[in-house]
Amino acid sequence: MEQITTLSPVALGFLGSLAAGLMTAVGATPVLLGKTPSRKWRDISLGFAAGVMLAASFFSLIIPALDAAEGRYGDGAIPALIVCAAILMGMGAVAMMNEMIPHEHFSSGREGPEAVSLRRVWLFIIAITIHNAPEGLAVGVAFGADGFTGGFPVALGIGLQNAPEGLAVAVALLGERYSAGRAFGIAALTGLVEPVTGFLGAAMIVVAQPLLPWGLAFAAGAMLYVISHEIIPETHRSGHQKQATTGLAIGLVVMLFLDVWLG
Repeated sequence: MEQITTLSPVALGFLGSLAAGLMTAVGATPVLLGKTPSRKWRDISLGFAAGVMLAASFFSLIIPALDAAEGRYGDGAIPALIVCAAILMGMGAVAMMNEMIPHEHFSSGREGPEAVSLRRVWLFIIAITIHNAPEGLAVGVAFGADGFTGGFPVALGIGLQNAPEGLAVAVALLGERYSAGRAFGIAALTGLVEPVTGFLGAAMIVVAQPLLPWGLAFAAGAMLYVISHEIIPETHRSGHQKQATTGLAIGLVVMLFLDVWLG
């Protein structure tokens, strides 16, 4: 553990987001064993994932962003304006990717421009990549901002919520008549975008410290968009909204506890 804590923030950002991304494969493992949880349990677990992301957005990213902005600009309206603007920029960036990049969700169908030449599975993979990129960014920015202490709770939380997401992706691919092995492989690969954006986020913060409050709040905004636009609607699609909301509440308090305990 001591050797890990002495690594540079950029290396920590890469390794932390890689570990979180690999939890997608862990979550998809049941399909290899021929076991798929019911839709209700998948909605509960995705609700848990939404709660973890929601807590991480505020307690691990937005509040530290406000602290960083106040440390640089003092009290007053400027820190709040910076964080608000960065949150909206993060949400807008993911919304723009949704509009400009062709992709397809398993339940809600195609979004973005038409792309007849792309096979359907690639449209699914692109959609999941858009979803996962902000999570890796959040982990990288957190490590870049405050090293192991700041990044570890975020990496742990994102890793926990990646497991049910990996299972959801693998089960959806089984529904599209992919073999268990291929469904697992594709689900596992979708998590590997996270170390890429994690490395970029950590490097950006380390190289340009004035960007710290912007980077933290931008990552939070990107995750908030994914929660609202993708995860919560998906958990409410099959009539399990009460159970999914219970999962969200549990995920939120678990992540809050981890952030206070480990942060």
